Amino acid sequence: MAEASKTVHSAIVTYTSMISLLTLCPPFVILLWYSMVHADGSILQTFEYLKQHGLQGLKDIWPTPSLTAWKIIAVFGAFEAFLQLALPGKRVEGPISPTGHIPVYKANGLQAYAVTLITYVGLWWFGIFDPAIVYDHLGEIFSALVVGSLIFCVFLYLKGHIAPSSTDSGSSGNVIIDFYWGMELYPRIGKSFDIKVFTNCRFGMMSWAVLAVTYCIKQYEMNGRVADSMLVNTVLMLVYITKFFWWEAGYWCTMDIAHDRAGFYICWGCLVWVPSVYTSPGMYLVNHPVHLGTKLAVSILVVGLLCIYINYDCDRQRQEFRRTNGKCLIWGKAPSKIVASYTTSKGETKTSLLLTSGWWGLARHFHYAPEILAAFCWSVPALFNHFLPYFYVVFLTILLVDRAKRDDDRCSSKYKKYWKTYCDKVPYRILPGIY
Repeated sequence: MAEASKTVHSAIVTYTSMISLLTLCPPFVILLWYSMVHADGSILQTFEYLKQHGLQGLKDIWPTPSLTAWKIIAVFGAFEAFLQLALPGKRVEGPISPTGHIPVYKANGLQAYAVTLITYVGLWWFGIFDPAIVYDHLGEIFSALVVGSLIFCVFLYLKGHIAPSSTDSGSSGNVIIDFYWGMELYPRIGKSFDIKVFTNCRFGMMSWAVLAVTYCIKQYEMNGRVADSMLVNTVLMLVYITKFFWWEAGYWCTMDIAHDRAGFYICWGCLVWVPSVYTSPGMYLVNHPVHLGTKLAVSILVVGLLCIYINYDCDRQRQEFRRTNGKCLIWGKAPSKIVASYTTSKGETKTSLLLTSGWWGLARHFHYAPEILAAFCWSVPALFNHFLPYFYVVFLTILLVDRAKRDDDRCSSKYKKYWKTYCDKVPYRILPGIY
């Protein structure tokens, strides 16, 4: 795991972040749900409640995972696993790993996304299943996910020791680091079922879309209409998630899949944090419909769609540049680039092309800026009565700033002097002229 160890934080940061995730994140997920659904979205109201009742108060509001919650999770997970295996898709190769392993995927995420939403809305439309049940049992579902995902991460740890799927696995010699950062880069069940694709994409991202639709339907059933604020929020999130599944094969080349191992950090986050925190602006709007008016609603929608497009176009430029080995046009011109050589773990010398024009000439991780702005656009329909609808934006900013630094550190270690040349040519990390 030497290669992985170079790309993550120091031991003290790892221990601190793991203890924080284990001890603070589970209650935070429950408190976020409670505040949005039962405390008017108010941090102060929840704080006053806990101040009065202490730990017993937290225990009282913490839902017990019900049979209904477990059934909803099991059916959803099984359905997504079935679609991942059964739907046809183009064969896609991921980036070659440090040990020379090339993961192979079946790119059928967009099909799975379409089938999932059509099935979910269809079940509601024909009166077979009411998505409002999911909202009504949301706290129990999150509580079940907190426990179930922890057990799943223990399974990943044991699998990494007993039955690793490829040569891209191994132990750091520290149980805590192995559990937190993961043992395997590409864990699979059998030859075809990729675990990280399931946790990150087919459960995490898909649950985000399903819950966004759920909140819309719940508000409609409560009020007989869907507020324009909820429509803007839902449309922007669904467009962003559609973009994700359209580009899913590109995601398989990112840090989450190609560099971060399957452990507590990635998998617990995708299984619990994504459905709870990423959907939280819509969760708030269910009980707090805001009337924006046509002009404001359309303005927010247009800005949000533009941000999502720029985020997509950043990734498209880089993919096209890599696919053509630099023989393409970026903004109508031949791209500027740096030819960087590096040495693999096996001692082989290879080369990579570093794009220094287009969006990638503005900043080394410019694509994070429109992503953060898009998140702000689907949060701002809640207006500014409470802070909590903006927690996701704050969290995303911290996450992406940290990821940009980690990626820079990894690239610096890999490309050495060539990365310094790249940083001299593209000096800003995320925001041109600022950071």
